Amino acid sequence: MSGGEAGGVLERPAPGGGADTSSRFVARAATLTAALAAGGALFGLLRDQMIARLFGADGATDAFLVSWTLPEFASTLLIEEAMALVLVPAFSVALARRAAAGSGGTDEDPGPDPVRRLLADSLPRVLLGLAVAAALAALAAPLLVRLLAPGLADPALAVDCTRLTAVTVLTFGIAGYFSAALRAHRSYLAPAAIYIGYNIGIIATALALHARFGVRAAALGVAVGGALMVLLQLPFFLRELPVRGAWADWRARRRTAAAPGGRPYVLGVTVALVAPIALFAISRQAQVLVERFLASSLTPGAISHLNYAQKVSQIPMVLALMIPTVTLPLVARAMAEGDTQGARRRVERDLLLVGIVAVLGAAYVMACAPQLVQLLFQRGAFTAEATAATAEVMRVYALGLLGHTLVGALIRPFFSAARPTWFPLAAMGVGLAITVVAGAVAVRYWGAAGIAAANAAGITATALLLMRGLAGRVVPIDPATVMAGLGRLLLSGLAAGAAGWAVADATGSPLLSAALAALAVPAVFTAGAWALRVPEAVALLSAAQRKLKATP
Repeated sequence: MSGGEAGGVLERPAPGGGADTSSRFVARAATLTAALAAGGALFGLLRDQMIARLFGADGATDAFLVSWTLPEFASTLLIEEAMALVLVPAFSVALARRAAAGSGGTDEDPGPDPVRRLLADSLPRVLLGLAVAAALAALAAPLLVRLLAPGLADPALAVDCTRLTAVTVLTFGIAGYFSAALRAHRSYLAPAAIYIGYNIGIIATALALHARFGVRAAALGVAVGGALMVLLQLPFFLRELPVRGAWADWRARRRTAAAPGGRPYVLGVTVALVAPIALFAISRQAQVLVERFLASSLTPGAISHLNYAQKVSQIPMVLALMIPTVTLPLVARAMAEGDTQGARRRVERDLLLVGIVAVLGAAYVMACAPQLVQLLFQRGAFTAEATAATAEVMRVYALGLLGHTLVGALIRPFFSAARPTWFPLAAMGVGLAITVVAGAVAVRYWGAAGIAAANAAGITATALLLMRGLAGRVVPIDPATVMAGLGRLLLSGLAAGAAGWAVADATGSPLLSAALAALAVPAVFTAGAWALRVPEAVALLSAAQRKLKATP
């Protein structure tokens, strides 16, 4: 294996290196991952700007966005959650066993290597299952469109786009497998960069082909972007993992009727473990299905307003979740070694850190949503009316941003112990039921904004249930302490949002308003968090002060 950040692998914390070494590693890894995630989010904004400018917010974009439901599901299931929550703990356990056994873990090492066995046992099955699922999704495109958006104005266009985006079931699955394996090996560069490649693929393809194929070019770009996700990670995957040896093991296993000693290295990657994780991811993403189903009966363009609002308002969540993404292998390793107190400290700190990012981001979005939408999208086919509708929805979405972020952070330690648990699915089921019932009622009175409010209520309820359940079932966190810290963050965010809103409304220039709010919101939020003594906020500010004093 190669080391160093240049090769995409941060220097691993040495065993017994202490909390400082581990904290420095987490800080470097989180910084690298967050920087690349920010790049992916930036290209995502450019992608959405391009789609808005080329296609606007009408029935055609609604058809494309219905087809985009499949990649969104695949991303959640195969990259962000299910695949990672199954394979990161599995590879972490395999690495722990390798270290205990003293295996070299290379293709040439003749000794048994748990990582190599896990790779040989899981990757071929995953590839076959993904290929079959992608083919079935393409064949079932007409049925999927009817189920997802029965009131759609142009279902035939949505079917064509869905058949193009169905390939992401295969490419996203491979990309998710590579990401999980690399993160377990503490290699974060390539996994964090995949959304940059994905969005570049969409942008380039749509710009090149939109005049000829219309919105279908954007759907083809989604397929191209998925392939780029795989290609970006492939060299790192081949270097970090014993792929040749695993391939030889698999071929040998195929030549023989039995494979003595092979099955124990599955390491818990069974239906009993995968099913609750996969069903949780599906039920979480089902909130989007509920939104689009309800919005399909509204005025054409409502699905597009919801989509643009969600994409922008969830950028702080994406950045915040880089923290638990980096620390998931550490928590999984601690759980595998029986260090529950170490896992508890890590998880409690992560929850407050992601809360800081989410609340600060929500305050800024609520303060200047109209200005942001106008700056980002109001050009070409995207009108001022679309700006007003999208901004209204965006402010409502911001109310649920902390809930969405906490659910993403809490679910990782739930499955870090690599053992089956159905509680997250039950908690998500409660939240989804709230979303469905509240959305069906609210859409009659408030349209798309009512749908967004139902989403916020449902995901917040899920976050509260997960926090209580985590403490009693997996990691013994103290919910009261965490909730007290989050409550202080919310007070700081409320003050910051009010200050930013006042500043943003004081000028008629959207650029100046957004810039002034970008100064006012963090300043008021920081002052509030310091005055209320939010633990992680105080620690971050103290560390920043020490850095400034130490700098000549």
